[in-house]
Amino acid sequence: MTKNSHETATIAKKKRRRLRVTALVVATSTALAGPAAVSAVAAPALVPPTATDRTHNGPMQDVAEQVLGAGAPGYTARIDNGRRVAVTTAGVADRATGRPMTGRDQFEIGSNTKMFTSALALQLVDRGRLDLDAPVSKYLPGVVPNGENITVRMLLNHTSGLFSYTGDPDFFPNTEKNPQHVYTDQELLAIAFRHAADFAPGTSWSYSNTNYVLVGMILQKLTGKSMPELVEQRIVRPLGLTHTYYAAPRATHTGPGYAHGYQVRFAGPSPAYTDVSDWPLGGWAGAAGAIISTQADLSRFLSALLRGELFSRKQLEQMQTTVPIPASFGIPGSYGLGLIKIDSPCGTVWGHGGDTMSHHSTAVATADGRRTAISDTNAEPADTTRNDGVDRYVAVAFAAEYATICQMLDKPVPASVTQALHGGAPTTG
Repeated sequence: MTKNSHETATIAKKKRRRLRVTALVVATSTALAGPAAVSAVAAPALVPPTATDRTHNGPMQDVAEQVLGAGAPGYTARIDNGRRVAVTTAGVADRATGRPMTGRDQFEIGSNTKMFTSALALQLVDRGRLDLDAPVSKYLPGVVPNGENITVRMLLNHTSGLFSYTGDPDFFPNTEKNPQHVYTDQELLAIAFRHAADFAPGTSWSYSNTNYVLVGMILQKLTGKSMPELVEQRIVRPLGLTHTYYAAPRATHTGPGYAHGYQVRFAGPSPAYTDVSDWPLGGWAGAAGAIISTQADLSRFLSALLRGELFSRKQLEQMQTTVPIPASFGIPGSYGLGLIKIDSPCGTVWGHGGDTMSHHSTAVATADGRRTAISDTNAEPADTTRNDGVDRYVAVAFAAEYATICQMLDKPVPASVTQALHGGAPTTG
């Protein structure tokens, strides 16, 4: 659930640091630390991309082919430009059976979950139950070090300074050693609080999944309901999201239309894939990244979010009040309350992105919510050191996201993005 900065020399460090659940851009920080049981098998054969709208299939077919060529088993993108919906799919959703990827498959949305968690918090603000500028200690007394100086707003916009538990160097190695372990919120916080804060509250910005674990704890304490219940009752049902739910802790509500997710190690003669679809996503990602959804549902959610259907216009303004994202993070833009303003080469969009241990997804829209672009790639690099395979995958995935945004906005894909898509140097927009 995280990624970004294209300083590929920092792959392992940045990957661990951000939960692989972040914003829109594929980052160099994708590697899971530590060994995993893998079998070295050849990359899957290319399944020709398909689209519901052939007018969009040219550029997006190229995108899909390049993503698969970089080592992903499957890829899908759904682009609604306000007049028509184009769905591009390529590759396989299940390597074991060869079942093709479709635009209807459910997948792990990773840190796109943060938009849901933030929406739930803003609903409580509307109801007078939660104060964005109140200290965390008001709601979780004695839980957070220096909690009297950290506000709820700081948690939501990542200015708290709290260390991200996924940045602990032992977190992912331990998870791979015992992949079925279900962490409690308290266990995740204990990992985070073993580390000093990154900076004093409110003085800088750093992406931290610890922030959203704490927001989830506040929501549950104030409502007396679990996160799965809150997501179902206050977002899924009102919006009619028929294939969206919070994994508690595993992806159980799935059928044949479920995209398996794979860790990929590129070191070696050919990519080595590990299917981790049965690992408990909700058991480590929690309120920071545990939701399962589809492209259509995620598009509907993001449109509703930006149109103010889930809370008042006042709270939408709060959500879209942003703070600068440091250039080192790799995303040109700024961060609101669980929502990113991305200044892409083709224009400004709003949304987020998500990386789990085996999926990379993005969800973006225009400010009015009329145009949306949702994509998913069912693979994540698991290498702990830089190599040509990881570099290629990162460059292509990053460029694919910008190409998708340009298609949504009916803009030509810039040459720099096309170059990166075909193996050139990554572009930062």
